[in-house]
Amino acid sequence: MIDLHYWTTPNGHKITLFLEETGLPYRIVPVNIGRGEQFQPDFLRIAPNNRIPAIVDHAPADGGAPVAVFESGAILLYLAEKTGRFLSTELRVRLDTLQWLFWQMGGLGPMAGQNHHFVQYAPERIPYAIERYVKETARLYAVLDRRLADRDFIAGADYSIADMACYPWIVPHDRQQQDLAHFPHLARWFDAIRARPATVRAYALAERIHAAPVVDDAARQVLFGQDAGTVKRP
Repeated sequence: MIDLHYWTTPNGHKITLFLEETGLPYRIVPVNIGRGEQFQPDFLRIAPNNRIPAIVDHAPADGGAPVAVFESGAILLYLAEKTGRFLSTELRVRLDTLQWLFWQMGGLGPMAGQNHHFVQYAPERIPYAIERYVKETARLYAVLDRRLADRDFIAGADYSIADMACYPWIVPHDRQQQDLAHFPHLARWFDAIRARPATVRAYALAERIHAAPVVDDAARQVLFGQDAGTVKRP
């Protein structure tokens, strides 16, 4: 059994996509990040960066004590190696998968996240910041579109953890001010993943847990008011 400490964000969706694809038994432990539940001591013991998702695997491959993993990319890699699925053992395909997984972690996710912040959540409209991150999101979409011009999935013919990492960050394309019609290869890939039964199940689960996200003043302070003192406090 795997405990998935989860909230309904793109990074959270990555892990439910994998778990629904593989059928690994898992239990959702909701962590309402808008209400500060990510600062609870029990959660910080497994996720010291106070961010979701995190997992606890109660049946690790070595047969030892439960294993805790934080950071969504690390979790996908751990689960792929645990199950032998969605990460090829062939050198070049594996390398492609890992490069694009890290591309998402270091590029698409952070840049789209800043897009979300300045377009939707910032208390004042800052045109320079909005233009900067909307344009950079578009550039990254174009990079992915070009990558998908001659292959079904990011690493080639087969669906992989690279696709699972990227897809949830494309789902809110409208809010990111991106038109998928401008990225036809990306749009084809997006539609194919959206239609997968595991994807449907993963997003239905999200709707049941947190159907109507609300970012009120209290949530803004929790989500966007963190500093070094947040980490140092007991």
